Amino acid sequence: MSLSRRNFLKGALAGGALLASAAPAEARPNKTIPPEAVGLLYDSTLCIGCKACVSACKQENGMPPEYSTEEQYWDTPLDISGKTLNVIKLYSDGSGEYKDSEKNGYAFMKISCLHCVDPSCVSACPVSAMTKNPDTGIVGYEKDICIGCRYCVAACPYGVPRFEYDTPFPKISKCQLCRQRPEGKYAACAEVCPTGATLYGKVKDLNAEAKRRLALKAGEKTNFPRGNLNTHDQSSHTANAANYVQHIYGENELGGTQMLKIAAVPFEKLGMPTLPDRSYSSVSETLQHTLYCGLIAPLAFLGVLTYVAKKNSKDETDEVSHEKN
Repeated sequence: MSLSRRNFLKGALAGGALLASAAPAEARPNKTIPPEAVGLLYDSTLCIGCKACVSACKQENGMPPEYSTEEQYWDTPLDISGKTLNVIKLYSDGSGEYKDSEKNGYAFMKISCLHCVDPSCVSACPVSAMTKNPDTGIVGYEKDICIGCRYCVAACPYGVPRFEYDTPFPKISKCQLCRQRPEGKYAACAEVCPTGATLYGKVKDLNAEAKRRLALKAGEKTNFPRGNLNTHDQSSHTANAANYVQHIYGENELGGTQMLKIAAVPFEKLGMPTLPDRSYSSVSETLQHTLYCGLIAPLAFLGVLTYVAKKNSKDETDEVSHEKN
């Protein structure tokens, strides 16, 4: 006998009652950043679009060129991918005459992993192939552990982890802040940036530097540090301060990121999503713990299946008995 709508609803209600009887898990707060966490500060107003950072990243990580022109003369990636971990994208409006102007202007935006303080990719990975270093805060990837489920790809709100679809042994590709470089070295993209648009350092110091810049008057001549903010032999680049948007992107988004961004054009125009302060990981993990606390959800589902099976078995037995009579 087929399952009737009435029997299914009765079983579902029984399972729902079991779920409702479970005490909900207490929502966890956002995770906090390690005190000595390292990261990047990207200043869109200092970026000249030279893409030296893209080239240095490719060289450091041994990644092949990615062509987007018919001639295929040079490496021209349009977005991050399995072959490209870092790109510079262009915003343009109207005549595009004025640098860092929302109207009739243009601006640049660096796209790469933001190394979230409470990363969704780490939370979603079922085998811990995505990791969060407890000291540096760098979000890393262990290819030998990865099972290729791509949960991290689906979970990332910034669309960062990319999967290699065109290789026989595919893996996830994402910026790991050049963690493989020897002691004394740092992120290659910051090392080669000629203007200091990409700056490496401890996140707490990068945040202070970002706030210093936002407090500057537009047009004020200023020295901007280059390379590694925390080295003694600090070099700098002199330029006029821009009319900054009074917001440090990554300071609070989803609990914060270790790549901070400042700009003179609204971030939504530069392709950065508008996000809440609470991390998605804290929400999803709270929901998971509620459903699976004491195996409540699996037991409820098993209860529904058991009820349906027994009901169908009883109905079939009754039908057989009726036919014999």
